This record gives sequence, structure tokens and C-alpha cells, in this order.
Amino acid sequence: MDKKIKKILIATLTAMVVVVVIPLAAHYPPRIIDALTLQPVEGYDVHVPWFRILFEPFLGLLLFFNRSLYALTEVPYVLVWLFGVYLLYFLWRGALIGDRRVRRRWYGGRVVDIPLVAGLLLTLFVVMIFLRLPGNTIVNNTKDDILVTTHCHTEWSHDGLIPQQAQWRWHRRNGFDAFFITDHNVHDKTLEFVRAQRRGEVPAQPLVMGGEEFSGSNHLSLLGLKSNFSTRGYTDSMAVAATRADSGAVIVNHWFDGEHMTLEYYRDLGADGFEIENTAEDRYYPREVYRRIRSFCEQNGLIMVGGLDFHGYGNVCSLWNAFTLPGWHKLSQEEQEQAIVDVLRSRDQSRVKVLLYHDRPFYEKKDLWLRPPVTLYDYFRTLNRWQVLSWILWLLLLAWGMMRMAGMRDDRKNRLAGRLTAWTGLAASLFLLALALRFQLLAPKVAGYNDIYPEYARLFFIIGGIFFVYAALVTGVRGRKGRRDQ
Repeated sequence: MDKKIKKILIATLTAMVVVVVIPLAAHYPPRIIDALTLQPVEGYDVHVPWFRILFEPFLGLLLFFNRSLYALTEVPYVLVWLFGVYLLYFLWRGALIGDRRVRRRWYGGRVVDIPLVAGLLLTLFVVMIFLRLPGNTIVNNTKDDILVTTHCHTEWSHDGLIPQQAQWRWHRRNGFDAFFITDHNVHDKTLEFVRAQRRGEVPAQPLVMGGEEFSGSNHLSLLGLKSNFSTRGYTDSMAVAATRADSGAVIVNHWFDGEHMTLEYYRDLGADGFEIENTAEDRYYPREVYRRIRSFCEQNGLIMVGGLDFHGYGNVCSLWNAFTLPGWHKLSQEEQEQAIVDVLRSRDQSRVKVLLYHDRPFYEKKDLWLRPPVTLYDYFRTLNRWQVLSWILWLLLLAWGMMRMAGMRDDRKNRLAGRLTAWTGLAASLFLLALALRFQLLAPKVAGYNDIYPEYARLFFIIGGIFFVYAALVTGVRGRKGRRDQ
């Protein structure tokens, strides 16, 4: 057997053994847990979509790193690790080339590739953050629990990147029965969408409800709003009074992010409760603060909910509020909304559970630059048999491709690898430019409400444009050189 073929087969077999052994020896299946008890919750399962299983080595890894406990910090470290592995590979691979002329060409080509690889890694980061990938979803097997979001944003928020209809589809895909839209300091556009659903212009489930995130001394979710009024210039007490006049409820959002006023201040203000979790950025905030909020709410009879705080980008769904409402599906839409608001206003914690998607052991926010290899190990621990089978099939396909190339001369393989890298970089740059164009086209619709459509449009036009010019130049040069060598 050819030595190259033998090495490929050994490497493939080793990888397959790792993929099989880790889930068998240290299985850590994803589960739904209660945020207050940290114990698994009966009546809920996790569904892994078939599309993810089919492309498990690609989608599965992206989604798992996207679910990292401190994703916005950890994901850049992952990219740095990947870049470091690439540099070590091309140095090692070049050292193995015996022919000095071929080795020089190898090193020269890989130096040219460095900006392309950096651009590809940046594009991978954009894909993870800005594309709403089909992640694992919750399965609600209970009789009386419904799943509710009390905090999310659309493009009518200054920092939202998702239209109302897309937000509705996202909530349906992730198993929700109802959700409040809480755009920043406005709710007129939300009420238009709510009324459209009540008229039958939007499907009835999941139920859309009116809300607003009021920016006062802290961010407050004003929930169950039915009347048009502007909170511009309002004090905290005025916003709470207006919500009470609308028969709504008030939740203090992510108090742990800044602690502008005391817990007692919001209790005396008339807030119904606090967010005990918020997954907009990190999955967890300092646990001593968590215990402080929880103890205060329990002592003062305030309700605790989870703030999904989804803006159309960032983390995949990992949090749900389960409201116990027997007979909810038999109610009219208006009665359904009022039933949810009544639970919040009654502050009855026995009727609300905060559910978290749990797929790895908890760890503190320190030494995160060392986490990527551990997170990779944790990912393999979660795989079920179908995901393992997907990995095996893709490894076999990779091995087949490498064996087909094994007979090529080194210089020919190097040219092929260089051209593939350039074409991939060109495609990635076009993706960034397309995303910039999409944001730019959407910006006029929400002018005066939204700040980040034009901001990200400019950013991606600049990055994508520079990346495109470089990738196009490299593609052109390598294409001409390849034609000359034929």
C-alpha cells in the first residue's frame, strides 16, 4: 500500500475512533433545566433537526460554539486558535517538502493566503453571529405549560436586526407559544403587528403581545401594552404608572448589568419582578449577583423570569419561560394575553419556570482563551448516534478526496490548494458584500428607529470590499499562472 494512502487511512480511522469513543465513554446529552434549581425539568426534551444532523461536522460545531457560556468572548478565541493551527500546519507541511524550489513556492503561496484565511475566519464569525442557524429546539410534552418570551426586539429597535415577521417565524421554530415584542422606547409598530394578528393577517400561533423596553434608571420591560403612548421624557414612575393604567406588568431587565439603582428602589417603584437570567450576551452573569437577586425576589414576593433578549443576531435560542396555564389553548387571543399578564402581575412563581438549554458543565468567566479545546471535547460528548454517523460519513468522504489527490505531485497539489483558497475567499467576500447590501436596502424603512442597519452596512461594505479586491487579484494571478503551467 502506498505510504500516503496508509497515512490517510490511519488518520481517518483515528478520527473515527475519537468521534465514537468520546460520546460512549463520557456522554453528556443536552437537556432542559430549571434556572432556579439547576435540575432537569420533566416534560421537556431536546429536538435535533435532521438538516443539522446531515451537516453535523459543520453546523453542529458552529452551533455548539455559538451556545458557549460567554460566546462573544469565546468565539474570537476560537478563531485565533484556528488561525494558529493554520500557521503551524503550513510551517510543518513546508518543512516536509524535500524539493527546495517546491518548498519556496509552498511558503510563498501560504504567505499570500494569510489575508485570505483571516478574511475567511472573519466571515465565519459573521455567519455564527448574524445568520439564524437551525439549532436544536425544545419539545414541550407537558399538558398545561406554554412557552413565553418576555423580552425581544425587532428592527424597530435601534439595535435590532430582524423584521417582525421573521421574529414571529423564529419564535415558532423555537417552540414558543407566545412572545412580547419589547422594542426600545417605542411600541407603536409593535401594536400595529399585534392588531394585524388579531385581524387574522398573521397566523394565530405563536401569539404576539405588546410591550416596550423603557430606558430609565434601568431597562424596564413594560408588558401587555394595548394603548398608544410615548414614553419619551418619562421618569421611571411615569412609565410604571402608564403601564398600570394599561393593565400591564413591569419587569426589571438585566439589573445585573450596571446596578444603577438598588433592588429596593424597583420594589418600591412597583415592579412585578426581575429577570433572573438574560442570554443576549453571556449565558451566565456572576453567580453572587444571581443569588442576590433571587434571594431578594423570594423575600419580597417578586416574580423571576428569563430574558431571551433576542435582537435577530447573536446566541441561538437557549432560554424559555414556561407558564402554567390550564386551558390556555381554548381562550381567545385577548384572553390568552391577559392570562399571561395576570400571572406576571400576581407574582406567582409557582406558575412560572425559567428553562435553560444545558449542554456542558458550568465554568467561570476566566482563562477563556484556553477554553476552545475543552469546548470541542464537550461538543463530542453531546453527540447522539445519528450525529456520530454523520461525522463518520463526512470523514470517509474527506478520506476519499484525499486519496484521490494522493497521487498528485506536490507542486500540483499546492496550486490546487491555492486556487481553492482564493475562490473560497472570493465567495466569502461576496457574502459580506451581499449582507451589507441587504442591510443598506432595509435601512430606509426603519430610518429614525434603527441605528445599526446603516452602521453594519458601512462596516461590511468596507471589509467585504477590501477582501473582494484582494481575493479577486489572487484568483486572477493564480488562474493565469495555472493556465501557463498546463
